[in-house]
Amino acid sequence: MPLYDYRCNACEQIWEARHGFDAPKPNCPNCESQDTQKHITQAPTFARGMLTPAGTSRKQSKEELKSKWAEETPKLRKQLEQKLGKDVVKRNAPTLYDD
Repeated sequence: MPLYDYRCNACEQIWEARHGFDAPKPNCPNCESQDTQKHITQAPTFARGMLTPAGTSRKQSKEELKSKWAEETPKLRKQLEQKLGKDVVKRNAPTLYDD
């Protein structure tokens, strides 16, 4: 079962609770209030779409990102054209044709 972080809106207590995905949110263990909400402490740090990271670290230069975009754009354009057709892609994503 997943572990969730919760925050009480009444007393601002933050705590963890382990329960199923569809289970109702728990009451605050501090004040028993039902006015609670899930508290997001961190978000995943992965990106989808590009096959390899641009650069050697998390802080890529503008030039490295432009280079990666230039490399990936033709592949993306080709995949979209195969699925949707060239006219649809050109109308909805004209930046894919800016060379």
